[in-house]
Amino acid sequence: MEQFTPQDFEIYDMHAHIFPHKISEKATESIGQFYDITMHYSIGESERLLEAEQQIGTKRMLVCSVATTPKQVVSINNFIHEECEKHPEMIGFAALHGDFEDIAGEVDRVIAMGLHGIKLHADFQRTPIDSPKSYRIYEAIEGRLPVLVHMGDYRHDFSHPTMLAKVMRDFPKLKIFASHLGGFAAWDEAEAVLNSNENVLFDTSSAIGMMSPERAVRLIRHYGVDRCIFGTDFPMWDPKKEAETLLSLGFTFEDYQKMFSGNARAFLGI
Repeated sequence: MEQFTPQDFEIYDMHAHIFPHKISEKATESIGQFYDITMHYSIGESERLLEAEQQIGTKRMLVCSVATTPKQVVSINNFIHEECEKHPEMIGFAALHGDFEDIAGEVDRVIAMGLHGIKLHADFQRTPIDSPKSYRIYEAIEGRLPVLVHMGDYRHDFSHPTMLAKVMRDFPKLKIFASHLGGFAAWDEAEAVLNSNENVLFDTSSAIGMMSPERAVRLIRHYGVDRCIFGTDFPMWDPKKEAETLLSLGFTFEDYQKMFSGNARAFLGI
């Protein structure tokens, strides 16, 4: 098996979280408590993300944050926009919430600001991805912006793979980034109900490091190498370790080119 290093590829990290300085430590700690894990980084700030990504020469990174209440939407989106202005290598995804009053207006605003998509986390927001509140968002962004959705958690029933299958049927033109290979801790269910789809990409974050190599290869091949992308879930995990884990799975150079950046660039038109 040919051996590769991260430096052999143009890398896009398509799943990273950043927070303002004043709340970055608390927000990072809260994520660790929610999942009952030790976060690799204790502070989820832009500067720490950039330092971590330098280890593998990451060229671009998708950055986002989650609005757990409607009141947080505008301030989060202003923050993401400001960070992307300071750091052009960042690809900003805006926050939305199903209870936000003017969803259409905020979508217009974030597009005007140059943000590239929307981030939803059903478990943090306690809003199922196939609920009427979520559908308000999809209706406003279908054909305009992709959505990055957290997928799967055995403890909650807000982002089960069967729900994503329903969303894919109801919104056939909606571009979706399905996190964690379609189902954090629900990969059997994801494999059973989710298939390759030209409007859906599946990121590797919080997935390939949590299963056997054989399981990871099988799931990636199930969706198709053309539909999978690299992500780290910073500050949860270490980008270098995540890249090395993906490179240990034995795919071809051409496959890795697609997963590390080619698929994401084509999907976003970058």
